[in-house]
Amino acid sequence: MTTTPHRSPEPSRRPTRQRAAVAAALAEVEEFRSAQDLHARLREAGDPVGLATVYRNLQAMAADGEIDMLRTDEGEAVYRACSTGHHHHLVCRECGRTVEVEGPAVESWAHRVSAEHGFTDVRHTLEIFGTCPQCS
Repeated sequence: MTTTPHRSPEPSRRPTRQRAAVAAALAEVEEFRSAQDLHARLREAGDPVGLATVYRNLQAMAADGEIDMLRTDEGEAVYRACSTGHHHHLVCRECGRTVEVEGPAVESWAHRVSAEHGFTDVRHTLEIFGTCPQCS
């Protein structure tokens, strides 16, 4: 799985009812969810938002750094509202439970290796997969 890095918001994006509905659906769940799952939740709640609109809003929100996006081992994009700022994830392979973690050693290593090779404007992601205590 990979995650999108947090970025500064696009100043030209305007808030819409659909974007607010998608954000509200994400706020109701703790684990990463697919666009299809979020679309189904919205439809069950009586919101007539279309699946393409859900996808478009999730992609824009991830690009703006408002949410995190992971790619599963099968290549499916899944989304979750996360805290602000750079962080990493511990992800349960069984239930999808996700814990946000900081990795100061990873940050130092990434900065050092990048500088050694002359790279600038470097971003990185890190997800650690395992089995959570509840699923063990």
